[in-house]
Amino acid sequence: MKIFQLLYPPKCAFCGQLLENAAEDICPACRAALPWTGTRAVTRGSFFSACVSPLYYRDLARQGLLGFKFRRRSSAGRCFGRLMARCVREQLQTEADLVTYVPLSFLRLRKRGYSQSRLLAKALAAELGLPLAKLLRKQRHTKPLSRIRGEERRRAAVSGAFGLCRGAEEQMKDKCVLLVDDVITTGATLGECSRLLLTFGADRVVCATLCKK
Repeated sequence: MKIFQLLYPPKCAFCGQLLENAAEDICPACRAALPWTGTRAVTRGSFFSACVSPLYYRDLARQGLLGFKFRRRSSAGRCFGRLMARCVREQLQTEADLVTYVPLSFLRLRKRGYSQSRLLAKALAAELGLPLAKLLRKQRHTKPLSRIRGEERRRAAVSGAFGLCRGAEEQMKDKCVLLVDDVITTGATLGECSRLLLTFGADRVVCATLCKK
């Protein structure tokens, strides 16, 4: 373990600074400066009863998430998953039965090399002791919603973009599904995925993201 730490010293998931304590994921300065949502962690939406997010999408949180998504800092997913798990425990009244995630299109997955939402969901599921299930697939490539202005346009852009994976109905029938993504803005993507899950047998959908706008 010591050799591994020498080769791959622990770094802060947000600023990349080397950490003195290998048990920590965030340096003291970032922990103090991060834009925590606190009592405003919950977002209500269409088809999902609640979405919880520990951070606002700005400053250090935005920097850390962009590094995770686009600069191959995939190891930060474990830290982010722990932050999300704590928020789920503190803010959600309903206990989920399983965890799933918003999928990437084949084109985006091939370009990026990994799904950030899957890594977050995997870490979150491990923290909560819940099974991770691949329930959804992206059946139509869409341009990033960050380039689309307005809630209605965003909803139109993702309408029909997702489908169910084989065997998904049996896995989620009459269960509460915890749906994971990286950021919630208008809730269009989470709402469309939640609608699909509810239509095909889920009893309830709750969501978790690392950040909210």
